[in-house]
Amino acid sequence: MDASATEIREMMRKIGDKAKAAARQLATATTAAKNAALRKSAESLRRRQNEILSENAKDMAAVQEKAIESALLDRLMLNKERIEAMAKGLDDIAELPDPVGAVIDEWERPNGLRIQRRRVPLGVIGIIYESRPNVTADAGALCLKAGNTAILRGGSESFHSSAAIIESLSEGLNTAGLPDAAIQRVPTRDRAAVGEMLQMTDTLDVIVPRGGKSLIERVSAESRVPLFKHLEGLCHCYVNRAADPGMARDVVVNAKMRRTSICGATETVLMDLDAAATLLPPILDGLIAAGCEVRGDAAVQALDERVVAATDEDWDTEYLDSIVSVKTVNGLDEAIDHITHHGSNHTDAIITEDTAAAEAFVDRVDSAIVLVNASTQFADGGEFGMGAEIGISTGKLHARGPVGVEQLTSNKYVVHGTGQCRP
Repeated sequence: MDASATEIREMMRKIGDKAKAAARQLATATTAAKNAALRKSAESLRRRQNEILSENAKDMAAVQEKAIESALLDRLMLNKERIEAMAKGLDDIAELPDPVGAVIDEWERPNGLRIQRRRVPLGVIGIIYESRPNVTADAGALCLKAGNTAILRGGSESFHSSAAIIESLSEGLNTAGLPDAAIQRVPTRDRAAVGEMLQMTDTLDVIVPRGGKSLIERVSAESRVPLFKHLEGLCHCYVNRAADPGMARDVVVNAKMRRTSICGATETVLMDLDAAATLLPPILDGLIAAGCEVRGDAAVQALDERVVAATDEDWDTEYLDSIVSVKTVNGLDEAIDHITHHGSNHTDAIITEDTAAAEAFVDRVDSAIVLVNASTQFADGGEFGMGAEIGISTGKLHARGPVGVEQLTSNKYVVHGTGQCRP
């Protein structure tokens, strides 16, 4: 083994040991201390805004030299509004009920035993993510509120930005008397550090990978630590024949164009063929006017000469850009079949005034988030009232959908007796 690999392994071991020791302290930290750390971290983000923007400028300059696609640039870029949003997210998390120790359920057995199921922290959580520096604040804060320690490995593109944000989180922890090691950042761009994290079974209780398809595939293949998978967002809007025309136009344009680089952005619009001539032209006009390239099947192209021919690859593409694919379908069954075969079980929406169609869609579409008459851009923990999220879990074990503070806990059974012995 060469020296650099040895150094990285030793570095990760030390980070893991510190996190595990801090987890024991954090598991019994008071709600007041955790909330104080979150609020002081928010204050620090606001106060150090210019320093954070300066570090973000370094990251932006580096990726622009590499001619990186616009979607990555948008996810990476910070400005005053986005820093304020991060700070507000921390304040919002501080306002949430503390999940640790909450009694989920309780009952009494005929023999007099009283049984409770209580929330407890998961322990040490590793988060591996790409480009978006705001994940540093969101993930660290959510783990803290749920009594967990966090080891954060951000993308190399956001190296300087994440380091600056971590300084604010550390300041908040210190002010509140909580250990620095409660939120740690892996201080290297070397991909070998990711490989080490995936083998840290003695330290890490769960890993949350949040990024593109290649990252998720690597983590899934190599990790010996349990995962909360945040897969790509191949999200759909299905415009049912019973949709309100104005609502359909507004929702689809927002679902695609509000912010194209997030995982909740709609990538494919499905349209009932027998209503396409009436419902689809205003939607196409709205999308194209907003600067979106539309790729459609033959029926869609026949309605608007500006539509580019779609290929089979388009139905499986997460654009994260101002591009959308539009396909006509012969009713609800065909729409659901398309989502089943081409979706990523992330977020899908139906637009309709037909209650029966809406209920069938909700029951049969097997996605973490299913919406009726609302934009897929609401696929966000903050919009769900969770303060923020660590990701959208598309798996089915333990947590599914937005992963907030409650989803970052496990449970233990507490049994109270009066001297009972089992016969």
